[in-house]
Amino acid sequence: MKNKWLGFIGAVLLLGAGIVGAAEAIKKHAITHEDVWLMKRVGAPIPSPDGKWVVFSVGEPAYEAKEQWSDLWLKSLTDEIPARRITYSKAGEGGANWSPDSQKLAFVAKREGDEAGQIYVLNLATGGEAERVTSLSTGASAPKWSGDGRHLLFVSNVYPGAEDDTANKKAAKERKERKYSVRTYEQFPPRFWNQWLDDRKAHLFVQEARAGAVARDLLAGTQLAASPGFGGSFGDDGQNLEAEWTPDGSAVIFTALINREAGARASVNAQIFQVLLSGGEPQRLTNDNYSYGQLGFSPSGDKLVCAVDFNTAGKIYDLVRLASFSWPWQSAVPKIINGALDRSISRYATPTGTDRIFFTFEHAGLDELYSVSYAGGDERAETSPVGGSIGALRAGGTALVGLWESATSPAEIYSFNGSPRALTQINASRVAAIDWLPLEHFTFKTADGREIHNMIVRPAGFDPAKKYPLFVVIHGGAASMWHDAFGLRWNYHLLAQSDYVLLLTDYKGSTGYGEEFSRAIQFDPLKGPAEEINQAADEAVKRYAFIDGTRRAAGGASYGGHLANWLQATTTRYKCIISHAGEADLMMQWGTSDSVFSREVNSGGPIWGDSKVWREQSPALQGGNHEKGTGFTSPILITVGEQDYRVPMNNALMWFTLNQRLNVPSRLLVFPEAGHHILRGEDSRYWYGEVHAWLAKYLK
Repeated sequence: MKNKWLGFIGAVLLLGAGIVGAAEAIKKHAITHEDVWLMKRVGAPIPSPDGKWVVFSVGEPAYEAKEQWSDLWLKSLTDEIPARRITYSKAGEGGANWSPDSQKLAFVAKREGDEAGQIYVLNLATGGEAERVTSLSTGASAPKWSGDGRHLLFVSNVYPGAEDDTANKKAAKERKERKYSVRTYEQFPPRFWNQWLDDRKAHLFVQEARAGAVARDLLAGTQLAASPGFGGSFGDDGQNLEAEWTPDGSAVIFTALINREAGARASVNAQIFQVLLSGGEPQRLTNDNYSYGQLGFSPSGDKLVCAVDFNTAGKIYDLVRLASFSWPWQSAVPKIINGALDRSISRYATPTGTDRIFFTFEHAGLDELYSVSYAGGDERAETSPVGGSIGALRAGGTALVGLWESATSPAEIYSFNGSPRALTQINASRVAAIDWLPLEHFTFKTADGREIHNMIVRPAGFDPAKKYPLFVVIHGGAASMWHDAFGLRWNYHLLAQSDYVLLLTDYKGSTGYGEEFSRAIQFDPLKGPAEEINQAADEAVKRYAFIDGTRRAAGGASYGGHLANWLQATTTRYKCIISHAGEADLMMQWGTSDSVFSREVNSGGPIWGDSKVWREQSPALQGGNHEKGTGFTSPILITVGEQDYRVPMNNALMWFTLNQRLNVPSRLLVFPEAGHHILRGEDSRYWYGEVHAWLAKYLK
């Protein structure tokens, strides 16, 4: 395993921007919110089947939503001509997919006159405007071309029992004309992430790839679709139905949940099914408790490749492994291809002209590129950029492309055929004008021998002779890790500005360090990780003379907010705390979140059982520490999105009430239009301003 982060503090890396010499002549400034928010946002690259082109989206943000733009861009993979914009629609496009002959693009857009997103087709060979080819009242998403280029497969969310679009229109009309307003549920969960769920379910549709063709629901009337546990995997919208054409085009394979209604009492799992293009009841291909995703076929068509999570009973975390099945279908037992690597795969790709599968995985702040043969067991490192994170890996023909970014370089399109090579420089000029340093990595061992990885962020205009306050920033998850990457939320350099040194610690429970490391958080959801964060802060103060150990703050969001609350409740070492979407009480979070069963597994049983975790590691129940002088002395800034259903707002209200009851200086910010994340430009700018004001008040 390559530890390329060792000794990684030096000259500012301008690899991602593709510029070196010219940057010296540019007067640099500390990063501003405008720098972060107005940085153009490069989407995942989609290479053409012939390996000659790559299409991707570029978002042009603005503080006013009506002024934001997002369009598709095209870049040749055979020359150095810069990428060019190929759509000019303010509404934006998504889900781009190439036709097999690499001549056409199908994508989803909601353009003038569309009540829901529809599929459009753009003919790149002939030029002209994109043509809308679907017209379902329930919309269309995730288009996939058939192998012969004649049909499109896509997803639409339909009403219960609706056999066609006429029935869907009738159901929608009936709901709209109701004189009462109510949401009714008989199954868990009633809401997910940032939205209330309704009774619609994701179905698979096929139609000819031309305007006016009739779309056919492949799942209408099937026993599978009518079963109470059927549904798409929980993605951002709670309806992620992943599907692919079979190599001969006679059928579609897809993943679907079969026990979705049991989410309050069991792990839900996504199984693999096949439905014939001619119709009929879908055939279940797998029959286990695993969860499958990222379906794809090898270039030769003799292997179905996928990612698999074992959903081990009684455990909170499993590695996501790379697996395959022989095709045509022979056995329901997956062959694990990368079993020797103690890391979860993030994304894989199967280019032609090689017997190897390429994949990325998290490791110690980085996302690296590896490959393995279809036979498995021979994982090897491929050339990755120095530092940073590789994402959105895709193959088209022999081409292998993806995104690369770092904390000092927003995402750009890269080729990974041989040495990594930047294909775009969308944000080069803005990047070159910012005074920022790459992240520095260090590790230490805890008292019980666990090695903990950390990253340090130095402020703009860094002076090693000065003393800087320390801001300990805590990642969410907990099954996540800090990445050497550029972000909008909790942007490292925007938090540091010219004033603070940031410490980013991957405590136990984090990903990127193996299955055992991630599982170490079980039965110890807050206390153990918090102790490691405190040790990391002490270690940073010892190692770096420019850190002022008497001026420390801590903060985080989501699970990082849970830990921020726990730190406020259990230690007095921090001058102030910042908590976004933080948990106040383990039992209350169990009962109001959209995620239930995993919390029981993590805490050792249901809330009415004999596990002491529910009380001993519930932040609110540590209120007595205030009288002892061992907690609740740090002033706290509490922020929350009113539409957050992952960590509902009642947590923030309870935590603010508790601090007010204990007479601890506290400030509550509720963002009415925000969910789990603060995504509106002006809200984000205000939030950063409040954070900096809170830090300045107590650290300067």
